[in-house]
Amino acid sequence: MKPLRILLVDDEATIQEVMRTELARLGHKVTACPNGHIAIKTLEKQTFDVAVLDLRMPGMSGIEVLEHLKAVAPDTEAVMMTGHASMDTAIEAIRLGAMDYITKPAKMVDIEAILLKIQSKLDLKNQNTALKTRAKAAEGPSILVGNHPLMSHVRQLIDTVAPTDSPVLILGETGTGKELAARTIYMHSRRAGGPFIPVNCGALSEHLVESELFGHKKGSFTGAERDHKGLFEVANGGTLFLDEVGELSKSLQVKLLRFLECGEIRRVGENEPFRSNVRVLCATNRDLRAMVARDEFREDLYFRINAFEIRMPSLRDRISDIPELVYHLLSRAANRPFEQVAGLVSEEAMAALMGYRWGGNVREMWNAMQYSWVMASASGGMILPMHLPPFVFSQPAAPVMPMAQPYGHHNMGQGYPMAYGQQLPPGFHPAQTIDQPRSMTLEEIERDQILRVLDKHQGNKPAVAAELGISLKTLYNKLNRYAEIGLAAAG
Repeated sequence: MKPLRILLVDDEATIQEVMRTELARLGHKVTACPNGHIAIKTLEKQTFDVAVLDLRMPGMSGIEVLEHLKAVAPDTEAVMMTGHASMDTAIEAIRLGAMDYITKPAKMVDIEAILLKIQSKLDLKNQNTALKTRAKAAEGPSILVGNHPLMSHVRQLIDTVAPTDSPVLILGETGTGKELAARTIYMHSRRAGGPFIPVNCGALSEHLVESELFGHKKGSFTGAERDHKGLFEVANGGTLFLDEVGELSKSLQVKLLRFLECGEIRRVGENEPFRSNVRVLCATNRDLRAMVARDEFREDLYFRINAFEIRMPSLRDRISDIPELVYHLLSRAANRPFEQVAGLVSEEAMAALMGYRWGGNVREMWNAMQYSWVMASASGGMILPMHLPPFVFSQPAAPVMPMAQPYGHHNMGQGYPMAYGQQLPPGFHPAQTIDQPRSMTLEEIERDQILRVLDKHQGNKPAVAAELGISLKTLYNKLNRYAEIGLAAAG
């Protein structure tokens, strides 16, 4: 049973002592109050998961405390307890938001059953909150694609560290798949049934980042109109992924360090810390060692989050994985099974994709394949050089290592690796090299200018024809000719 923060309000000292002892034995943290007035003052300073309220107390009844509780802390579950049970009081308590109602003398087994039910409800709330924080559409591939030795090494590291609760620091350039690596660690961990919360530390408002991560108490600052759960609390029992951790301020680095050392967090505006069982994975594209040397990042925190390091390779360092990534991303862009898109990239287009340096790595390739599929869909679906984004041709082509073996399942990592063991259609032979740069013909210069303007107007052909000073019919004739040339070359 996960620990709960419980507020017990009862005027009988014996019940306070028994409940405090027995609930602490189950791992819960209990704060006991002898009357409703003290309970209300306590609620202003602390946050609780559960409030167990005696119905009849001198000065202020349990019903009055319940009304105040639901006004200031609506997320706190309430359980009414009394030795004077009646249907009317039970109905009133439930109407005001109490989750359950028990009579004295209550058996601990009954109380434990209610707390288990409350814990299940809280878990469901946290999972729903976690889902709302996730991106609506994942960028890049949904699995780690590629069989280059560098990627094989990454998989080995993930397999080693995933079953543990060790913090992990994932390093790499933008777009190399750091979040994907973190998700893979989470999916293969013992926490896979809990929430996975990704947080881009660089995208959070400087003034609200502490509240977003650690939560806040109602009234703790201007605009804090109600209690707010931080992501460390929402991720309880699961995994929190802090992307761009190098962007955290020094004050937040101290709070993160404290959590990693003792598992405690403190909401903004609260004095009492509480524990949350969260595994922390971090990522950055910055040089944290250099930041430590410049006193921009705490050295003790660096060693805490870097208990296990995984470095994601750039796409430039694993060129042999490009064809597999191209077809994997094309499958997603086209929303079709892999086997239906295999072979839909011409040799010339694939050669151009393998020659580009991919400064934005897999994320840039994902954008390129979405663009290419949209452009190619209007002319049969085969992706030709004319369908690729113009930036692919904006730099000199880099040489590509020749294939040692034919394309197929058994030569992964050599040439064009195959995802899922699928086979391409007969007669498809990917290009092995890229021609060195040469002087362009007049027709090629004209073609490139037309394609650049077409890209500028996002495929709006009347606008393209107007800017180029040619008729729409002439534009269509030229585009059809380019397609015929490309198809002839691909066939």
